Amino acid sequence: MSTADQATGSLPLDWTTWIDDACTEVEAAGRWRAPRMFAADGHVGDLHDHRGDLAAPDVVSFASNDYLGLSTHPAVVAAAHAALDRWGAGSGASRLVTGSRPVHHDLEAALADWKGTERAVVFPTGFAANLSVLSVVAGPGVVVCSDELNHASIIDGCRLARADVRIYPHRDLAALDAALAEAPGRAVVVSDTIFSMDGDQADLTGLVEVAGRHGALVLLDEAHAVLGPDLPEASRSHDGPLVLRVGTLSKTLGSLGGYVAGPRRAIELLVNRARPYIFTTAPTPADAAAALAALDVLCSTEGDTLRSRLAGLVATVADAVGLAGHPSPIIPVVLGAEERAVAASAALLEHGLWVPAIRPPTVAPGTSRLRITLSATHTDEQVDRLMAGLSHLGVLVPADTAVVGENGVRGAA
Repeated sequence: MSTADQATGSLPLDWTTWIDDACTEVEAAGRWRAPRMFAADGHVGDLHDHRGDLAAPDVVSFASNDYLGLSTHPAVVAAAHAALDRWGAGSGASRLVTGSRPVHHDLEAALADWKGTERAVVFPTGFAANLSVLSVVAGPGVVVCSDELNHASIIDGCRLARADVRIYPHRDLAALDAALAEAPGRAVVVSDTIFSMDGDQADLTGLVEVAGRHGALVLLDEAHAVLGPDLPEASRSHDGPLVLRVGTLSKTLGSLGGYVAGPRRAIELLVNRARPYIFTTAPTPADAAAALAALDVLCSTEGDTLRSRLAGLVATVADAVGLAGHPSPIIPVVLGAEERAVAASAALLEHGLWVPAIRPPTVAPGTSRLRITLSATHTDEQVDRLMAGLSHLGVLVPADTAVVGENGVRGAA
């Protein structure tokens, strides 16, 4: 009898036995995971196994979401140091108690300006941002239409909201239209703009148009949208649907935290009703200051240069694995079987390259993959090493022989 059967049946189970059996189930499925220590400065460092023993020295990581390398930018690091000196290590309380520092307000104003919205509000993590906004706008009686490949934070936010959740097939606007047509009352359309495992993008123009015809609120998670897509102009007009924009401070901006940007009254409602905002200690001043400094870099000519370099690296690697025109620095190489993906990741590690194997339950069975993430601060030599490692695996394909995997993502056969 399985742990689940025992837990719901009549057999008594003490908690120690239950925990041990649950761990054994994960191990038996071949999906046991443990964090590996990466002693790194930027993309290069020593990788240790789960016991802390050195597994591979001088590894180049192609696993980070620090797409522009801003986590180690001198101006960003200096801003964090200055905030530590000025306000200390922690905020001490939630924003509505005593935790709101001037740097939080400065960051929110800068984020709103960047996103072209009236207001923005900052959260300790991007996960908390999605939990907050969905729990507030999508309560019982509201229909939420969610793309089937949305991030886990969106999935959990929908569950927390206790709304009527309807999952539509990935990027299928006809199915979305049909689901909205059947909604009896208020509706929310929620979607990643860049999907975190496939690196493909939502059709924002079509999504906003469909939502607008049905009067639905649009919630967009732009966490990975360092190279776009841009929000269509229709969503910015008074005739378009109400749009709330969620993002993180930890990817494009290289810090830690999340935010929601949108109309003033919508943001004020989040401040007053979002439990992860009300009952969580505010982001540290150092994190907020680092994000603010990173945003300054991003909106400068240096930021333009970084994005341009990143786009060039994406084109180089994506073309080589049969993904010409790929829109993001998340480049999947779909290999199918879990064992094949794990073996490919291990082989790359032997070449000093850390490219993680992504497998169920993160992705669907039969779509296990290597997930390559690129940064503007990867050097040409590091990218050449990556290309050599991929060539050794036999996953580089001519552009005109790209194939489509079961999940619609092209990659090596």
